[in-house]
Amino acid sequence: MKTGFQNLSPQTLRSLKDEELLSLTNYLRERIIHVVAKRGGHLGASLGVVELTVALHKVFDTPDDGIVFDVGHQIYAHKLITGRDEVFDTLRTFNGISGFPKREESIYDSFGTGHSSTSISAAMGMAVANQLAHKNNHFIAVIGDASIVGGMAFEALNHIAETRANVIVVLNDNNMGIDPSTGSLKQYLNQIEDLNYPNFFESLGIAYTGVIDGHNLEELITAFQDAKSKKGPQLIHIRTIKGKGLAQAEADQITYHAPGKFEPTTGERITSNEPLKYQDVFARSMVHLGENEQRLVAVSPAMLSGSGLHLFKEAYPERTFDVGIAEQHAVTFSAGLATEGLLPVCHLYSTFLQRAYDQIIHDVALQKLPVIFAIDRAGIVGEDGPTHHGMFDISALRSIPNFTLLAPKGPEELYQCLKTVVEQFQSGELLGPVGIRYPRGSADIFDFTPKGNALKWGKAIAINQSNEARIALLSTGTLSAYAEELSTYAVDSYHFPFIKPLDAELLNHISKHYKAVITLEEGAIEGSWGQGIIYQLNSLGFKGEAKCLGASDQFIPQGKVDELYRHIGLDLTSVEQVLKDTLDRLV
Repeated sequence: MKTGFQNLSPQTLRSLKDEELLSLTNYLRERIIHVVAKRGGHLGASLGVVELTVALHKVFDTPDDGIVFDVGHQIYAHKLITGRDEVFDTLRTFNGISGFPKREESIYDSFGTGHSSTSISAAMGMAVANQLAHKNNHFIAVIGDASIVGGMAFEALNHIAETRANVIVVLNDNNMGIDPSTGSLKQYLNQIEDLNYPNFFESLGIAYTGVIDGHNLEELITAFQDAKSKKGPQLIHIRTIKGKGLAQAEADQITYHAPGKFEPTTGERITSNEPLKYQDVFARSMVHLGENEQRLVAVSPAMLSGSGLHLFKEAYPERTFDVGIAEQHAVTFSAGLATEGLLPVCHLYSTFLQRAYDQIIHDVALQKLPVIFAIDRAGIVGEDGPTHHGMFDISALRSIPNFTLLAPKGPEELYQCLKTVVEQFQSGELLGPVGIRYPRGSADIFDFTPKGNALKWGKAIAINQSNEARIALLSTGTLSAYAEELSTYAVDSYHFPFIKPLDAELLNHISKHYKAVITLEEGAIEGSWGQGIIYQLNSLGFKGEAKCLGASDQFIPQGKVDELYRHIGLDLTSVEQVLKDTLDRLV
């Protein structure tokens, strides 16, 4: 794909003529399609903002004028424009370029993003700092119609006029997040040109321009030049088509948000007889349990397809709630449902659960409300990198009073975990919230029928046990699968489906019968389940050697999951070496 655009920079872009800019947009789309077809990633969002990105760099003096891309999964054209074309083939690979904005990667990445609704606040902070330095640069927040409903975005809009800073909010309106946008604001934006009453944004003291065709370079450039000539907060409302330029991506915007590998010339996805994912197992379990428990309801912050809960919605539409990108609201809404006798299952990716931590503590746990948190994408998620890994939920949640936390070792046990909690609720013994964490990706099964008995509350399960072993290997979650691989060593293995509460009876036994204990979990070591185990063992008089395996005090980069396991020492070979070294010391 040789063209004259390979060594592009914002400075050279600004020298291009109109027809050259149009050629550039074609090149950018073709480059994005070919790389994402091979590497995977966020296709639809990036294709939808090609003209917008070109126009922004044409008009504004980047990097002195800063652009903040909300969520950041639409940043591929920006990366190509800002000197990263030659390394773009390394997108989302270990030691390659990130799929999201990253300040250490380029001076043009003004602010790191990966979660939604942060861009306006960040751009405001930059603009106010610029104002205090007696400068007159502009700072642009590019935010989608799905993301602007998030609480932070509204908080920033409420504050923005008061600062009089040079902030330009570009509202990219395409009626889509991952799933179609929901809520009243979507309806308002669809009718904004026809309304006779005051414009919502103008009523907040924000100058409004719109609606602009987001694929018309001339209109975009004119609108941005006009905005650049003005001072103070402004909002430019544009309309785009997610997936623009690839017919399949335009026609199936949900699938082509992140389609995996596909054939770049036709757009056809490269699929095979793939195993079920954990989200599929979760959804099928929910549908099955919901048949006999009418009080079971599902809550999702704009993740019905990503969670699999679209299946629950098909079966029980009146018991399914998509609240939009609003994790805090999702949690407290679930708390309200629970006060009236329902059993809400609030589905959150682990990385997005972080955004609702206060609500989990204050609105749910403090009041001992029975809310199930389905904590999806727990642990390492792969190529999306540090903004999306779910490494902190164990440390964050196990310290909360009244909170129970489970981590199944496989898909069958995921159903058993849900069944266990539902039965506790039915018996009136569920006093407080429960989290069930499970990983992203393949469950390594091709069919799943929910079956299995409830788990014994708070109890661990012996995997390998003898009367001769001197080492106890304690694991939780899917890493418990290592136990069978390591069964040839003189080690007793125990799987803890309950991270909290701990199995006190078993720990008392372990404290008296082993010379060494190794804990294994897919989460941050600081404040970890393993540290809690060791603390408990020490309080029981354990004098042996102890080691906690997990992620050390670092943010884990992007890469394939197996690469990242090796990187942090959680692959089977590394765990085996720790076991060997421990056995050698005990000789």
